Amino acid sequence: MNKFLLRSIFGVATIFSSSLLAQNIDLVASGAEITLLKDGFVFTEGPAADADGNVYFSDIPTNTNYVWTTEGELETFRENTNRTNGLFFDRDWNLFAAEGGAGRITAVDDQGQATVVVGEHDGQRFNSPNDLWVDGSGGIYFTDPVYGDESSNPQPGYYVYYLAAGADAAEAIITDLVKPNGIIGTRDGETLYVADHVGNATYAYDISAPGEVSNRRLMASQGSDGVTLDEHGNLYLTGGNDITVYSPAGELVATLTFPLAPANMTFGGPERDILYVTARSSLFALQMNVKGMY
Repeated sequence: MNKFLLRSIFGVATIFSSSLLAQNIDLVASGAEITLLKDGFVFTEGPAADADGNVYFSDIPTNTNYVWTTEGELETFRENTNRTNGLFFDRDWNLFAAEGGAGRITAVDDQGQATVVVGEHDGQRFNSPNDLWVDGSGGIYFTDPVYGDESSNPQPGYYVYYLAAGADAAEAIITDLVKPNGIIGTRDGETLYVADHVGNATYAYDISAPGEVSNRRLMASQGSDGVTLDEHGNLYLTGGNDITVYSPAGELVATLTFPLAPANMTFGGPERDILYVTARSSLFALQMNVKGMY
């Protein structure tokens, strides 16, 4: 893809020479460059694409959710977000948010109005919900670590929870990780991936039924902040200035190096073949040769 075409898709942007290993050739579009779409944020996180491919993301410290539109424009979607981090659209294109500052999971309508879905466990608020994935039945898996002051955590540990569709209470389903962070499942509902950010490991679990996981196995000997999947089931993890990509068998297949350290990423755009990357103060994009699973 040439530079003119990149600009026509992404709007006004800065194009960097990408540091892409030869093994990435099947994932990244031929000639594609890493593109800076927008900077000037504080700490970007939690990207998720809607049905049209517009990408919603969080700037956590400023309590703001933005949208990068398919027309290459930045719009403010929601303010006073309670330090929302992760975002995810369910199969009906309803948006859910992990509001770390308020210790809760919310549903957010198209006007940016939030409704609490679940806000406590065993009578106490959650620690700081970080990332979430909504399965095909409408159940929500989410992680609940703490970064910063850990002296007065409401919950006794850093767990992965599951809230069944229509349920009032979430269950702690994974309780033996150091600090679970990024989470996502496959679209067929058979596999759950959880990144133990501080434990320096990412695991795969079999899902036998909604909220029931077993057969933990090491997917990668690295933790990750954010995670995503492409249409072939490849798992994308963040670490340092890199996004590393692993096959469903756990084999390293790609390394993408960015100008700033990525926190999270998702596939968006009209064809869902653009990798949008939240990295510290910036939002980047990279034209891919694959589409996202979501």
